[in-house]
Amino acid sequence: MATAAASVTLPCPSSSAASASSSSAAASSSLFSRSCSLGHRRFVSYDSRSRAHSPNSIKCDLAEPFKNVNGKPIVPILNERTLPKFLETARMEKTVNRTSTRLKLFSGTANPALSQEIAWYMGLELGKINIKRFADGEIYIQLQESVRGCDVYLIQPTCPPANENLMELLVMIDACRRASAKTITAVIPYFGYARADRKTQGRESIAAKLVANLITEAGANRVLACDLHSGQSMGYFDIPVDHVYAQPVILDYLASKTISSQDLVVVSPDVGGVARARAFAKKLSDAPLAIVDKRRQGHNVAEVMNLIGDVKGKVAVMMDDMIDTAGTIAKGAALLHEEGAREVYACCTHAVLSPPAIERLSSGLFQEVIITNTIPVEEKNYFPQLTVLSVANLLGETIWRVHDDCSVSSIFQ
Repeated sequence: MATAAASVTLPCPSSSAASASSSSAAASSSLFSRSCSLGHRRFVSYDSRSRAHSPNSIKCDLAEPFKNVNGKPIVPILNERTLPKFLETARMEKTVNRTSTRLKLFSGTANPALSQEIAWYMGLELGKINIKRFADGEIYIQLQESVRGCDVYLIQPTCPPANENLMELLVMIDACRRASAKTITAVIPYFGYARADRKTQGRESIAAKLVANLITEAGANRVLACDLHSGQSMGYFDIPVDHVYAQPVILDYLASKTISSQDLVVVSPDVGGVARARAFAKKLSDAPLAIVDKRRQGHNVAEVMNLIGDVKGKVAVMMDDMIDTAGTIAKGAALLHEEGAREVYACCTHAVLSPPAIERLSSGLFQEVIITNTIPVEEKNYFPQLTVLSVANLLGETIWRVHDDCSVSSIFQ
């Protein structure tokens, strides 16, 4: 039986940043003055006792103090429904019915920790489901509670191993359809095969469209996805797609840092990500934008050519939707340092982290690498500069709004 392990949520501004923001001089000259929200965490552990592992001291503003067990802090479960401050709206609480008994959450095996966090935010329990593999690798799934007439939400990113997790999602959808679920929504925090969204050479497949067809034909009525590689992928589905962005979660974390607006520049690691970086820069007090011009020679192979924009003496924030082997973003960071950047931050939603990504990211090029937990990060892949932010509250709020037929876009207004 597949079980969801517990996870930990921590605010994560450093003690030096917290003390700097407390002074009036720093507050007046800082671009950011808000404190870190409860959706942030650093060095997440997925063990059953919710332990946080961090070699650094962390200033926490929780109501309850930490309790130490074997020298490791135990963080109390936070039941407050807290969203990033960049998502606050006047309509947030008064239109959503949060007492439905017809809403069922089920988790696959791809990211059970995120599924559990979403359930905690929503005040629900994950549904009971039996997921196992036969000796030859075939997937067996059985729902262990009734879903007849229910609105079912299946939380399963198609992260590595992509084929295994995709097939598991399809079988889960089929099981719910045959169990007479009223509606089936596939919650896909990370949509695999999204990069194969067009033909760039002859005789190539458009795998993103194929996967969309598979999910639709399996019986899904709706898809909830986070930061698709390109917006056109929504058009590949013949069913409604709710597309949410993790960008506000990262913005809210950056708001906890004391960085002067005159020192900040947002950098797109390639020309294709300019629109994403521009939107990010606009919300950072309309920060200036720089672009790394690259020439890609093959898949997962990038060659950086030059930089468009000025980064000399500035804090550069590189924004991308995913980091796979980190070749593009690492070469871009090296170029930024050559051009005189004082510090370089890397931000992305989906941390695929295929080898040798960890070696490249931890090589000293980056002041901090900020990612989200749409894809689980193995504990062996942690390094001192890594910060993991949780998108559970964002996805949980979106699920409530979809279930109650409320506006999803109003969350981001």
